[in-house]
Amino acid sequence: MRQELREVVARYVASHGGPDAVSRTAVQDVILMCSTKERMPFRKAYKPSLCVVVQGAKRIELEDRSFDYSAGSALIISIGLPGFGSVTQATKAEPFLGMTIEFDIALLREVLDQMPSPPRPAEERLGVFVEELSDPVQDCLIRLVQLFETPDAVPVLYPATVRELYYRLLSGPNGGEICKIARAGSHTQRIAEAIHLMRGNVGQPLSIEELAHAAGMGVSSFHQHFKTLTSMTPLQYHKQLRLLEARRLMVAEAASVTSAAFRVGYESPSQFSREYTRLFGTAPKKDAMFLKSLPVQL
Repeated sequence: MRQELREVVARYVASHGGPDAVSRTAVQDVILMCSTKERMPFRKAYKPSLCVVVQGAKRIELEDRSFDYSAGSALIISIGLPGFGSVTQATKAEPFLGMTIEFDIALLREVLDQMPSPPRPAEERLGVFVEELSDPVQDCLIRLVQLFETPDAVPVLYPATVRELYYRLLSGPNGGEICKIARAGSHTQRIAEAIHLMRGNVGQPLSIEELAHAAGMGVSSFHQHFKTLTSMTPLQYHKQLRLLEARRLMVAEAASVTSAAFRVGYESPSQFSREYTRLFGTAPKKDAMFLKSLPVQL
């Protein structure tokens, strides 16, 4: 990991939130993080993004896989997934430093279309992998963080900087995996359409036929590709989205357990409580009260 990248990230977080916080930037899709201590696994819904570790280490746990990544590497998520994220290496002397950049799919597609020799799509697999950061990618990240220190320059320079970052990633060893995020008609892009439908209708019942139609696939093919990319069935995935949204409602909007259950589509609060406890390991009310007492989750 380049020392210069550590220094610019540390400087930015020190002046934008400090330790044990999420530091926002002038671009909604980019955040920086700092933690002076290790953090227990926290379940959330991840969007397609580049998750960089600048110092320390993190772990993400999915349905049946886990990925560890440390300074100088990044987790690349090519399709939205629910999972547990935790900080596994951090101290006051050497805090965890990281940044997350959500992919702008339209801009990624533009870059891909302009490449004279675009990468060939890789074999289909789970939509998560770890990549070591090349020097050109780290150069882009350094300039990106430096840019946020001059907000007036962001509208002018940010698009060019992030385009270069996408080009470097697409030209790298996992370009064939990353290109599937943006390539029209790829299985990744089609499954992403179904996930978009789920996110937009988290409180509504959705049939497998509706989801398959959104993906432009037959039911059997849709089910197979969905499980390959996410390690879950579509119905398991939708249930987790519903429970994550209920958790957000209770923590961020102070919704009651019953209200949250009804708002995410449950007809029985008791069934909601059982399924919530099974996923998060504790009852909804107790979990919400605990989360409200914690600092921001990374």
